Amino acid sequence: MSPDRGGGARTASLESLLASREVLVFCGSGGVGKTSTAAAAGLAAAVHVGGRVLVLTIDPAKRLADALGLEGIGNEERRVPDAVLRGAGVQPRGELWAAMLDTKASWDDLVLRHAPDEETARQILDNRLYDNLTSRFVQSHDYIAMERLYDLHSTGAWDLIVVDTPPTRNALDFLDAPQRMADFFGGRLLRWLTAPYRLGGRRGARLVNIASKPFYQIADRILGTQFLQDIAEFFLNFETMYQGFVTRARAVERLMKDQRTAFAVVTTLEGAPLREAQYFCSELTGRGYHLGALVLNRVLPESFADPGIAAAADRLVSEPDEVADRLVELGVGGLTDPVAVARVLRTIGTSFQDYAVVATREAELREQLAKAPEVLATVPTFADDVHDVSGLARIGECLLGAQLPSARVRADARAGEAEHRPR
Repeated sequence: MSPDRGGGARTASLESLLASREVLVFCGSGGVGKTSTAAAAGLAAAVHVGGRVLVLTIDPAKRLADALGLEGIGNEERRVPDAVLRGAGVQPRGELWAAMLDTKASWDDLVLRHAPDEETARQILDNRLYDNLTSRFVQSHDYIAMERLYDLHSTGAWDLIVVDTPPTRNALDFLDAPQRMADFFGGRLLRWLTAPYRLGGRRGARLVNIASKPFYQIADRILGTQFLQDIAEFFLNFETMYQGFVTRARAVERLMKDQRTAFAVVTTLEGAPLREAQYFCSELTGRGYHLGALVLNRVLPESFADPGIAAAADRLVSEPDEVADRLVELGVGGLTDPVAVARVLRTIGTSFQDYAVVATREAELREQLAKAPEVLATVPTFADDVHDVSGLARIGECLLGAQLPSARVRADARAGEAEHRPR
């Protein structure tokens, strides 16, 4: 990888961003191709930049494993075999690894590492509230995702970690989770719940203090004696890790705002996803995070703005009969009915003109959006869905600015109609 990890110089391409950062976080609303884009960026880094590259998905969906041809991907990092990459037509300079966040396993690791002693760790893990907290608590998944990312980065084993986050609004929770978790464990509610045990020595204090406090009398009637006791004991044990939560929250925030970290927002140029992307770009910059790239996915190819091609389409619309007669005369494709051929040619030309209008609008939007991030990358609409390493490699080439042959990347009218239907 490039030795230049810091600095604020504007990078010319996504390849420069991949080479100069240690963490690249991909964000975006659902359905814009964020997971595929993140995986493609990781693959591009392994192929063109080198080093050890890890793609970490925090989105619970399992599309990443399918795209990389890995079965059973989980919390432990797994290397994508070079044979798989070579089979897709790419020759990596470095190594590509992948992992998918396992919330429960990551919480278990956190407790075992940071509890003050083995007995406290076991009491936390055995408490029946523990599974509910780690699997259902609103901030649990987002918090442990940040912990996992921080731990992976702290090992120094990876030249680049590419992070695939949940959809946009959830990604904001992902950024806020460490501080919210620290605030929760230091909050007033938990102090109330555990106060009787602090005053008189945990279990023994309950008989002395519970009856004298209206709050605990009501809570006891609603929740039950045993449940209150379980809550108090669990959080008293968990509180021994509180200072660690605070320390780690600050460390994670420093990492996220460090020049070694950049964010890439993925969107299509459709109305709702684009508004989400603009909102998130604004939030990132407003909070002091580094907006490194904006990726525009599923855009129409530049050929729709080509004057020569546009002129050909105009002729198909204005003079379909003449063109049809000529094709029939030449015997192209066994065509024999000039009227039917003319009808098809006019439809093709009109459809092209409609898409050209959309392509022009997209070009204007790209011009406006290019002012914000360091890098503006575009990925065209592919004729086929991306579901394997070969497809990811094609996306990766586009992210790095390569112009793929028209036979490999083209506007597929049927596949792209839903995304690009003129309005």
